[in-house]
Amino acid sequence: MKRWRVILASLLIVVLSVSVLLSGCSSKTKQESTQPQTTTQESKNKDFKVGLVTDVGGINDHSFNQMAYEGLQRAAKELGVTVNVIQSKKMEDYVPNLTNFAQQGYNLIIAVGFMMHDAVEEVSQKFPDTKFLIIDSEVTDRPNVSSAMFKTEQVGYLVGAMAGLMEKEKVGKVKGTNTIGVVGGMQIPPVDSFIAGYQQGAKAVNPDIKIIINYTNNFNDPAAGKQMALTEISQGAEIIFQVAGGTGDGVIKAAQEKNVYAIGVDADQSYLAPDHVLTSAVKRVDVATYDVIKDTLNGNFKSGIVYFDLKNEGVGIGKVNKDVPQSIIDKVNQLAQDIKDGKITVSDKVSK
Repeated sequence: MKRWRVILASLLIVVLSVSVLLSGCSSKTKQESTQPQTTTQESKNKDFKVGLVTDVGGINDHSFNQMAYEGLQRAAKELGVTVNVIQSKKMEDYVPNLTNFAQQGYNLIIAVGFMMHDAVEEVSQKFPDTKFLIIDSEVTDRPNVSSAMFKTEQVGYLVGAMAGLMEKEKVGKVKGTNTIGVVGGMQIPPVDSFIAGYQQGAKAVNPDIKIIINYTNNFNDPAAGKQMALTEISQGAEIIFQVAGGTGDGVIKAAQEKNVYAIGVDADQSYLAPDHVLTSAVKRVDVATYDVIKDTLNGNFKSGIVYFDLKNEGVGIGKVNKDVPQSIIDKVNQLAQDIKDGKITVSDKVSK
């Protein structure tokens, strides 16, 4: 009996040893099968690095910096490229921030905003093998720079027409002062093109309308934007177009407080005050950012100017307030079609 116990114990040890060995092999095989398989193309895309440098507004400006950031994040998600962001605190940061990315060997560097023009000119010349995209400014003499320009006068025309018609028909919160306003950030081309269109659109549908225009001289001071808007409201403005980046948040707050309308800019800003944002003049910086990243990744980088307008949906109207009658929406849609068809030409110059 003792001998059989020894034999059974030996057999049990052997069985257990084999079981453990097989279990170990099974576990190893399962672990390998769950590991993601990286293709050569995915690996290549991961090695493609894109750096974005904001202007002083930062990525939380609810405006063009945020839109550029959203386009960058979409590229990271859909294309698998590596992305990074540097937020500029002051204008003197632009050159060192762009240089930082260039020295690290980034394939494409994106500069957000007209104010970065000189910095891009300087840094792109020092790093001729690096590709640059600048938003809202024309750099045409550098073979490694692409400029994304937006026909914002076109969408400015449409929101101006909507404001003019609201005043003419005295609907919603409009009492009939026949006065509208604008709060601009700085008197620079990307701001003035919106305002120029706004003037022309409002006057086209309501020739007697009064338009008040002021500038705060910054893009990241909501308190200044609010105060400027309150001043315009006290002068009779019932609809105020903010073209001031983060400063415009204060314009929208003033509209809420005084129960008038604001018009958003760059992004659809209806969510900031659904009852008081009439609509938004949207500039699809996110689309431009994503498209240029994709083209550059695929070897199709284009230097010079790339235009975005109503025809290619680079600009457009955001969500429309429920107070706007369908008849006004229909008229604005027809104006949009007329611009696309070339029946209406909109100037980008502000009239005095």
